[in-house]
Amino acid sequence: MDLFLHRTHYRTGTNGGLFHRNRFLCFSIELPWHVNQHNISCIPDGTYELEIFYSIQFKHHLLVKGVPQRSGILILPANDVLNELGGCIAPVSQLTGIGKGLGSRKALDLLILRIEAFREPGEAVFLTICSEHCGR
Repeated sequence: MDLFLHRTHYRTGTNGGLFHRNRFLCFSIELPWHVNQHNISCIPDGTYELEIFYSIQFKHHLLVKGVPQRSGILILPANDVLNELGGCIAPVSQLTGIGKGLGSRKALDLLILRIEAFREPGEAVFLTICSEHCGR
Protein backbone atom coordinates (compact mmCIF):
# COMPACT_ATOMS: atom_id res chain seq x y z
CA MET A 1 0.00 0.00 0.00
CA ASP A 2 1.36 3.40 -0.96
CA LEU A 3 0.69 6.78 0.63
CA PHE A 4 2.04 10.06 -0.68
CA LEU A 5 2.92 13.21 1.30
CA HIS A 6 3.46 16.38 -0.71
CA ARG A 7 4.83 19.16 1.47
CA THR A 8 6.01 22.76 1.39
CA HIS A 9 8.77 24.05 3.65
CA TYR A 10 8.57 27.41 5.40
CA ARG A 11 10.95 29.09 7.82
CA THR A 12 8.90 28.12 10.91
CA GLY A 13 7.38 24.81 9.83
CA THR A 14 6.43 22.44 7.06
CA ASN A 15 2.87 21.89 5.84
CA GLY A 16 1.71 19.08 3.62
CA GLY A 17 -1.12 17.07 2.16
CA LEU A 18 -1.39 13.30 2.54
CA PHE A 19 -2.89 11.23 -0.30
CA HIS A 20 -3.83 7.62 -1.03
CA ARG A 21 -4.77 6.61 -4.57
CA ASN A 22 -4.81 10.31 -5.54
CA ARG A 23 -7.43 10.96 -2.85
CA PHE A 24 -6.73 13.63 -0.25
CA LEU A 25 -6.77 12.18 3.27
CA CYS A 26 -5.60 15.00 5.53
CA PHE A 27 -3.06 17.75 6.01
CA SER A 28 0.25 17.31 7.83
CA ILE A 29 2.50 19.53 9.90
CA GLU A 30 6.21 19.11 10.67
CA LEU A 31 9.21 21.07 11.85
CA PRO A 32 11.03 23.18 9.23
CA TRP A 33 13.87 21.68 7.19
CA HIS A 34 17.19 21.98 9.05
CA VAL A 35 19.27 19.46 7.08
CA ASN A 36 17.81 16.43 8.91
CA GLN A 37 19.15 17.51 12.33
CA HIS A 38 17.79 15.46 15.23
CA ASN A 39 14.83 17.06 17.07
CA ILE A 40 14.85 20.33 15.06
CA SER A 41 14.23 19.20 11.47
CA CYS A 42 11.62 17.37 9.48
CA ILE A 43 12.87 14.21 7.78
CA PRO A 44 14.27 14.13 4.23
CA ASP A 45 12.21 13.39 1.14
CA GLY A 46 12.15 9.69 0.37
CA THR A 47 10.12 6.51 0.64
CA TYR A 48 9.71 4.97 4.08
CA GLU A 49 7.94 1.91 5.40
CA LEU A 50 5.27 2.56 8.04
CA GLU A 51 4.27 0.30 10.89
CA ILE A 52 1.21 0.71 13.12
CA PHE A 53 2.05 0.90 16.82
CA TYR A 54 0.17 1.36 20.06
CA SER A 55 1.54 2.94 23.23
CA ILE A 56 -0.09 4.29 26.37
CA GLN A 57 1.41 7.73 25.67
CA PHE A 58 0.35 8.12 22.01
CA LYS A 59 -2.39 5.46 21.64
CA HIS A 60 -2.47 4.26 18.00
CA HIS A 61 0.24 5.87 15.88
CA LEU A 62 2.68 5.00 13.08
CA LEU A 63 6.42 4.35 13.13
CA VAL A 64 8.38 5.69 10.14
CA LYS A 65 11.15 3.16 9.44
CA GLY A 66 14.51 3.65 7.76
CA VAL A 67 14.96 7.42 8.10
CA PRO A 68 18.65 8.19 7.39
CA GLN A 69 20.62 9.11 10.55
CA ARG A 70 17.39 9.23 12.59
CA SER A 71 15.33 6.88 14.75
CA GLY A 72 12.06 7.06 16.62
CA ILE A 73 10.30 9.07 13.91
CA LEU A 74 6.56 8.74 14.39
CA ILE A 75 3.32 9.87 12.83
CA LEU A 76 1.44 10.98 15.91
CA PRO A 77 -1.14 13.54 17.04
CA ALA A 78 0.04 17.13 17.57
CA ASN A 79 -1.38 20.52 16.67
CA ASP A 80 1.69 22.79 17.04
CA VAL A 81 5.06 21.60 15.73
CA LEU A 82 7.26 24.01 17.62
CA ASN A 83 5.72 23.07 20.98
CA GLU A 84 4.81 19.40 20.47
CA LEU A 85 7.04 17.68 17.88
CA GLY A 86 10.70 16.70 17.82
CA GLY A 87 11.07 15.76 14.18
CA CYS A 88 7.93 13.65 13.81
CA ILE A 89 4.94 14.10 11.48
CA ALA A 90 1.47 15.09 12.70
CA PRO A 91 -1.63 14.63 10.55
CA VAL A 92 -4.24 17.36 11.07
CA SER A 93 -7.80 17.83 9.86
CA GLN A 94 -7.37 21.55 9.30
CA LEU A 95 -4.36 23.85 8.87
CA THR A 96 -4.45 27.00 11.01
CA GLY A 97 -1.02 28.32 10.10
CA ILE A 98 2.50 27.22 9.27
CA GLY A 99 3.21 24.15 11.39
CA LYS A 100 -0.14 24.46 13.15
CA GLY A 101 -3.45 22.70 12.80
CA LEU A 102 -6.56 21.29 14.44
CA GLY A 103 -8.08 17.85 14.79
CA SER A 104 -4.86 15.85 14.83
CA ARG A 105 -6.14 12.80 16.73
CA LYS A 106 -9.16 12.60 14.42
CA ALA A 107 -6.94 12.84 11.31
CA LEU A 108 -4.57 10.16 12.63
CA ASP A 109 -7.44 7.81 13.49
CA LEU A 110 -8.90 8.26 9.99
CA LEU A 111 -5.46 7.61 8.44
CA ILE A 112 -5.04 4.39 10.40
CA LEU A 113 -8.58 3.29 9.46
CA ARG A 114 -7.76 3.96 5.80
CA ILE A 115 -4.62 1.84 6.05
CA GLU A 116 -6.50 -1.01 7.70
CA ALA A 117 -9.33 -0.83 5.14
CA PHE A 118 -7.12 -0.87 2.03
CA ARG A 119 -4.06 -2.88 3.05
CA GLU A 120 -4.01 -6.51 2.03
CA PRO A 121 -3.14 -9.00 4.81
CA GLY A 122 0.62 -8.95 5.34
CA GLU A 123 1.12 -6.08 2.88
CA ALA A 124 3.67 -3.40 3.79
CA VAL A 125 2.66 0.26 3.90
CA PHE A 126 4.98 2.83 2.31
CA LEU A 127 4.97 6.61 2.57
CA THR A 128 6.65 8.62 -0.17
CA ILE A 129 7.51 12.15 0.93
CA CYS A 130 8.16 14.76 -1.72
CA SER A 131 8.72 18.47 -1.21
CA GLU A 132 7.76 21.37 -3.45
CA HIS A 133 10.67 20.76 -5.83
CA CYS A 134 9.45 17.22 -6.66
CA GLY A 135 6.77 16.20 -9.14
CA ARG A 136 3.86 13.85 -8.41
